[in-house]
Amino acid sequence: MLPVLLYAVYHRNWRLAVAAVAFTLVNPVLFSPPEDDDAWMTRVVLAEEWWVEERGERVLGPSYPNLLNLLNVPLTGYAFVSAYRRNPVRSALGGAASMALKFWYVGSLVRRHDEERAERPQQAQ
Repeated sequence: MLPVLLYAVYHRNWRLAVAAVAFTLVNPVLFSPPEDDDAWMTRVVLAEEWWVEERGERVLGPSYPNLLNLLNVPLTGYAFVSAYRRNPVRSALGGAASMALKFWYVGSLVRRHDEERAERPQQAQ
């Protein structure tokens, strides 16, 4: 969604921005839950829920991997300011760096969640 929002801000297309946000909000209602958790994005959602609900962790903070999200806040702001100022290179670089940090963050959560799930059967024995 970030690239679409940056594009919308750069081109001052507020209808596109509203449509992107609206789609993000109705997306969970439009599509049924997955039948299994093999898909990476499904595992991302499960890992984020596990991180916050079961482990009681925060999503922003000075410890790893939350630091990645914390660093992402000003970087995303920089990308939006650059898009608003119509600086395509800075907007694209800021957006790409922001997305890289987000993928790094959720990838770390998925690895931790997968490791936790792999250890659960061993603990039950």
